[in-house]
Amino acid sequence: MPLLVPLDLFAHLCDSYDMKGLANIVTSSPEVLGGTPVFTGTRVPAQNLLDCLEEGDSIDLFLYDFPTVKRGQVVAMLEAAKQEVLEAVPA
Repeated sequence: MPLLVPLDLFAHLCDSYDMKGLANIVTSSPEVLGGTPVFTGTRVPAQNLLDCLEEGDSIDLFLYDFPTVKRGQVVAMLEAAKQEVLEAVPA
């Protein structure tokens, strides 16, 4: 079963991510794939990365399959998600 990430999670990450700003990594526009969050400068949905990782694929394989996505974009998106999860868990 695919890992579904709600669009509002991406919006929340964009609001809370400080290192580079997730908006520089993942963008959403009604003109590109109907507003699906994509890696900036591409037409590759960010959800594709999560689906590939869930299936056990490596980041290298994802980058091979989607050469328009940069490694830095993948790492920054995962860092933003990690930070969000760590901040959501009470100490």
